[in-house]
Amino acid sequence: MTLAISRSLFLSAALAASLLFASGLSAQESARLTLPILPDAPRPQLDPLLSANTFDQDSSSQAVPQQPPSPDTQKPLTDEERRKESEEQLQQQLHQRMAGVVPNFNAVLNGTALPLSGRQKIRASFRGAIDPYQFGLALFTSGYGQATDSHSTIDPDGFRHGYGQGAEGYGKRFGSSYADQFTGAILGNGVFPAILHQDARYYRMGTGSFKKRFLYSLSTSVVCRGDNGKKQPNYSNLLGNLASGGISNLYYPAADRGFGLTIEQGLVVTAEGSFGALLIEFYPDIRKHIHKNHAADAPASATP
Repeated sequence: MTLAISRSLFLSAALAASLLFASGLSAQESARLTLPILPDAPRPQLDPLLSANTFDQDSSSQAVPQQPPSPDTQKPLTDEERRKESEEQLQQQLHQRMAGVVPNFNAVLNGTALPLSGRQKIRASFRGAIDPYQFGLALFTSGYGQATDSHSTIDPDGFRHGYGQGAEGYGKRFGSSYADQFTGAILGNGVFPAILHQDARYYRMGTGSFKKRFLYSLSTSVVCRGDNGKKQPNYSNLLGNLASGGISNLYYPAADRGFGLTIEQGLVVTAEGSFGALLIEFYPDIRKHIHKNHAADAPASATP
């Protein structure tokens, strides 16, 4: 339990550091490319009478703001239109990344989205599970496991059991790490949400106090939206994490199997999911803050 939790904390800290570093680089590049601000061109002085006549003409045709159509007069979307619009929203979400690297596919950033069909949920979860970033993450976590000699034991006679060291041990750790990520994503974000008609996506709040947004991010591990738009207990996340921990009994060493492993793996995945929710919620604010500081530190450009 302690080793798995420390691995999760180490992974979270490394991920946050890489994102901040990438954001800082992008901010520096944008500061170098900042163009000088030119003064406004002088405005021509118009005849008062002509200006008054012109204002009267424009005010009658353009100054009156257009009133948005009343919700009662809007025609409801047909099933085909809803399916097409939800697919467009899904395709946009499948291109979202933080710092241009970390996939942010399972998030709604503008606060609203149409519900996905069961097939769309499974397709989106599979797309996220096979993203190249997931393989890189598994390489990183298996390297950490190799350094800490995780899932290995030495008996009183000095014989090593479990994954061991060397290329074989690293390969086993990589396989188990990626299998944990794959099963957790497919089950928690695809299969169970499709069966239970729940929306596994994270809906970013974006406004409000830090405390409110922080608690909201953590609450999404146990509370989610249903396809009907109402809040529900997040059974999909809970069952997905426990099922992923149970499946890990098939490939972890005998000393690390059993009910305790299932609960341990479920807690680790839940903790990583909570950290991911916090990252989605506050990463735009962190990036904006870094860009603002770099812009303030950038030398002022000479005015021509």
